[in-house]
Amino acid sequence: MRLSFPFMKTPFLSYIPFLKALTLLLVAFFASTSAFGRDDNIANVYARGSQTLNGKWRVIVDPYENGFYNHRLQPYDATEPAYAGYFLDRTVTDRTALQEYDFDTAQMLTVPGDWNSQDDKLFYYEGSVWYRRTFDFDATEAQSRQFLHFGAVNYEAHVYLNGRKLGKHVGGFTPFQFEVTDRLQDGQNSLVLMVNNERHKDAVPTLNTDWWNYGGITRDVLLLETPETFVSDFNVTLDSTGEFIEITTQLEGSQLSQEITVEIPELSLSKSVEANAEGYAELRLPTPPDLQRWSPQSPKLYEVVVSSESDRTEDRIGFRTIEVDGRNILLNGEPIFLRGISIHEENPFRGGRAFGVEDAQLLLGWAKELGCNFARLAHYPHSEHMVRVADEMGILLWEEIPVYWTISWENEETLANARSQLKTLVNRDRNRASVIIWSMANETPISEARTMFLKRLVDDTRELDPTRLISAAMEVHSEPGKGDHKIVNDPFGAYTDILSFNQYVGWYDGLPEKIDRVTWEIGDEKPVIISEFGAGALQGKRGDALTRFSEDFQADLYSRTVEMLERIPGISGTTPWVLVDFRSPRRPLAGVQDGWNRKGLIGDNGVRKQAFYVLQDYYEKKKEKANKAKSESEDAP
Repeated sequence: MRLSFPFMKTPFLSYIPFLKALTLLLVAFFASTSAFGRDDNIANVYARGSQTLNGKWRVIVDPYENGFYNHRLQPYDATEPAYAGYFLDRTVTDRTALQEYDFDTAQMLTVPGDWNSQDDKLFYYEGSVWYRRTFDFDATEAQSRQFLHFGAVNYEAHVYLNGRKLGKHVGGFTPFQFEVTDRLQDGQNSLVLMVNNERHKDAVPTLNTDWWNYGGITRDVLLLETPETFVSDFNVTLDSTGEFIEITTQLEGSQLSQEITVEIPELSLSKSVEANAEGYAELRLPTPPDLQRWSPQSPKLYEVVVSSESDRTEDRIGFRTIEVDGRNILLNGEPIFLRGISIHEENPFRGGRAFGVEDAQLLLGWAKELGCNFARLAHYPHSEHMVRVADEMGILLWEEIPVYWTISWENEETLANARSQLKTLVNRDRNRASVIIWSMANETPISEARTMFLKRLVDDTRELDPTRLISAAMEVHSEPGKGDHKIVNDPFGAYTDILSFNQYVGWYDGLPEKIDRVTWEIGDEKPVIISEFGAGALQGKRGDALTRFSEDFQADLYSRTVEMLERIPGISGTTPWVLVDFRSPRRPLAGVQDGWNRKGLIGDNGVRKQAFYVLQDYYEKKKEKANKAKSESEDAP
């Protein structure tokens, strides 16, 4: 909430009415967020009965935030119809009334979607936009509880229903919900959001990033229905040994001591247990001998049904194990080389934020064509559709929160923000077999404060989900005078399961011929993933192998780099940067970048560059080699 105190040469008593109004506003604000804001989201929202609120929303662009304040920069007084706050969504019926906004005549934008790609005037806009959607609600047909679910809003959202504030959410890529059971009206309802995408030094991400700051309601908006007491959360997974299926469930409501039943019909599994007084229950079942494990070659998913005496929900879940053994990553007990690619959640054809199932199928389909069995979802939580499509397609995933570059490491609020985003991401996706790595950060300069910040995130993650691996995209360095010898010894590596780092030898560090001379020193006996390498190339631009931004330069760099990978001790995978060109305001070179990061293997027009086929060929050979080794192992006496 942004409040300004205008400088006025008046006695202190003149401020008393304003201070009283401010006090009341703050009290109301904190009361609404504490009473109605949810710390935890309902699991598996797409399996719930729901009403979609996607579609056309009315919007008012508000760079001065007049929707919060009147012309004297004071909070709105509801008795002042001339300056009624936008969140009240008032309709003028008296021709003599003065009101300087009207949602009914305002422009429209599509939700989900970003405002930058939908309106040329908002292309670079960073500030506040008010969104309004009306919808009908039939109280006679509703179940007992209703929740408003937002897949993501970038970056700060103030949410109002029928003129009353539900609360605030901070974080541009994580879902959030509010219970509205007692706030809905029978008939028409007005839902208003003030959305602000301004960047802040103490935010997560911070001021400087290398991707577009898309503002808006960028993912699905749903009105969910549940019984009064319902299954709010569940987690179903193989334990680290693979010998047991471990299940936890959580009820929410007034009747928490209920019997919980978990079924996997295809495996003829059914087991019941009594939830405790807090609604929590857990089960541990021997793994059936006929269970088929999920893998990229065979992404088998089972229907899992979780029911209580008052509720029933279901999901499609795969079962697999992931662990490290020395410098090997083991999937279902067998070594695997992660043939990966990094992906930004952007649809190049729209030039805007990706959000739907079709977007996920497009991006991950390109990754499959490339020969990938692995993808790094950078640099923030992608939509739930991405991970669910990856489950179906058989693509392993690295998921990440936007702790990027120079975060405010010593700011407790910044840490709390990062921890909250991480918790939400883990809770949302811990039933997805495709997710094998939680990443804490990207390219964060080494300092004691930074390492302790990231260590807190690791501790949280291991408590929330001990079944997956932890890493971060770290940096490398060279000793003075030894630029060809790269050293990986980040102190944060002591807390991760995998040593992952970004390196740009041949692009930011010398020319491609330097790649042939580079040697590597890896500090720990852990698996190694090169989380980024690459070079910029404008699709269609030709030249020789030394012409910057030509496809030839990029292809030569990739050819040399994939050979270098084989010389790195413990190399277990790579996610080159990046699958597709994506928008970035840091990339202004006219005629070449034009506001796009050109390191994609596919251009913003969807056309593959030469380097795409270089990497595709390398991955095909790695796959053939792995298959041959497996066949020989199976044939050995």
